[in-house]
Amino acid sequence: MKLMITGATSGIGKQLALGYANAGHQVLACGRSQAKLDTLTQASANIHALCFDLTQYDSYPELPAASDPLDLLILNAGDCEYIDDALNFDAKRFEKIININLIAIGYALQAWLPRLRPGGRLVLVSSSAQLLALPRAEAYGASKAGLSYLAKVLAIDLARHQIEVTLVHPGFVQTPLTDRNTFAMPMMIGAEEAADTIMRGIAKGKRDIRFPRLFILVMRGLSLLPFSLWRRLAMRMVSP
Repeated sequence: MKLMITGATSGIGKQLALGYANAGHQVLACGRSQAKLDTLTQASANIHALCFDLTQYDSYPELPAASDPLDLLILNAGDCEYIDDALNFDAKRFEKIININLIAIGYALQAWLPRLRPGGRLVLVSSSAQLLALPRAEAYGASKAGLSYLAKVLAIDLARHQIEVTLVHPGFVQTPLTDRNTFAMPMMIGAEEAADTIMRGIAKGKRDIRFPRLFILVMRGLSLLPFSLWRRLAMRMVSP
């Protein structure tokens, strides 16, 4: 199998690249750090690196002929920053996160969807954060909610092209992104466990992969609360 993974230099993306390569698949690993990509290619001869910035469409490289067609395209790259003062809204920070988590997905789809063979699969990695309105997550939550909606519409529109779409909603996963958080992250799992869960779900042909199960159940339960009640609860999470 031939596949491409964005955000492959750390966290879930790195573990997915290693997992598929170790299983004998040919992996095109995308990232912005050449040094980290070099480490990946040294770990497995099945990993081939593409170093560029997903948010800059003009920098997208031509795919090597040997990588065409793709059986699997995993769009995993993303970032998280918070809006610390909603009254003095940081539009630049908002724009940055929307660009990375959503606009760049559009660039990747334009560049690479035509390379997916009929019967192939597109995987979009969103976040369980889109299930609830969370304090300070104006940029991150909005970008992931948009990504989840995009995935559902693509699942409809790509069906006639024999392309399946899988949407992934992880909970807290220990990665360089979550290492920056200063708040409690319940039921957090490791990146390797997260990647294994995603790979198993893809192998089973799942269209919706959510984990950890208990965390997702709690989030979905809270999402059913009247917003007025959830608003009062969420406000308690924020320091005065």
